[in-house]
Amino acid sequence: MNKPENMETRLWDYIDGLSNEQERSFVAKLIEENSEWRNKYHELLDVHQLMQQNIELEEPSMRFSQNVMDAIAHEKIAPAASSYIKKSVIRVISAFFLLSIGALLVYMIAKMDWNAVSHEASPIQLPDLNPGKYLNNSVLYGMAIVTVVLCLAMLDNTLRKKQKRNKEMMGR
Repeated sequence: MNKPENMETRLWDYIDGLSNEQERSFVAKLIEENSEWRNKYHELLDVHQLMQQNIELEEPSMRFSQNVMDAIAHEKIAPAASSYIKKSVIRVISAFFLLSIGALLVYMIAKMDWNAVSHEASPIQLPDLNPGKYLNNSVLYGMAIVTVVLCLAMLDNTLRKKQKRNKEMMGR
């Protein structure tokens, strides 16, 4: 019963007048008899009185909102995504993935043994693919080099665009 949370909750209800008559008399009795309850009651009562006082909060200057709006007005509005993402790039990427999926399906269908009779649940036997046969160290290194070169080209392009944009902003 003397848990700090329980005691504090009951005292706040007592101070705010939210407890019923039986609860109020019980808490009043505890405040009279128990020093811990009495000390906590006086502490919470002081806090309650401080909150009841008309404390005036500091307000920003009258010009503050206008200054913020002026600062926002000088910022450049970001263009819509459709203006800087070219549809041709999206189409090329989509075509690449569709062709890759199509090529994989054609390869799998070509490697299927259509004459094989199987007593298993699935009549289609997929071939065992051995990626190690095609992906040796030379191919992997080549792919890594191409990836690094493409990433560097993309970084260079991005940095040039930023530099051009900054020059335009300085020229204004």
